[in-house]
Amino acid sequence: MNGVNAAQVEALRALLASTGWLERTQYFARALRGRSRTPHGLLVVGTPSDEPWHLTAHLAEESNLAGLPELAPTLVRWAPPPDGPSHLRVGIERIERVGRTETVLVVGSRAAPDPLLERVAHARKAGAAIFALDRGDEELDGLAHESLAVCPELAPVSFDGAQHLVSLAVGEPDRLTSRERSRQRSRPRDARRSLARLLDAIGGSQEDYG
Repeated sequence: MNGVNAAQVEALRALLASTGWLERTQYFARALRGRSRTPHGLLVVGTPSDEPWHLTAHLAEESNLAGLPELAPTLVRWAPPPDGPSHLRVGIERIERVGRTETVLVVGSRAAPDPLLERVAHARKAGAAIFALDRGDEELDGLAHESLAVCPELAPVSFDGAQHLVSLAVGEPDRLTSRERSRQRSRPRDARRSLARLLDAIGGSQEDYG
């Protein structure tokens, strides 16, 4: 690990820690990791006009780096192309078939529409864990077991940045159990990647999942 980069990462962590946002995102991430038990049973869904591509990509990356297949996400889409790759053809009806061992993570910078709220309510009744990352959607948060609201006028990070912090915290080595750490030993994390992700958390960025 490069000493300068490691120091920069710690400096950025300290900056964010003073706002309380590291603790909030770490708590949300630990709860998400603790509830996710089935490979591809973490269903990530957004609104019809705003699909959570880059959070899904980051969660997939963290699942791979940490050696935790139960964190491998499934992107649920409202209108998937019929001829696309299989992992990009999972439609919204997947939420209607959710099981007790699965988790629904709703990510939305806009208020969840009624069709989404209805499906989330159904998933909760079916026994799935519901997580919400939004801008303070009271109806959605009322359905969620855990929620993280990123209010523009209060949060020191962008909405995209909060997603970076959550996905980064999901695979944090110092937050893993001894079993998880042993699985991750051969997969050292890169300080440059962490630095870039933390910078994104402050400024926000967009990435694709494919």
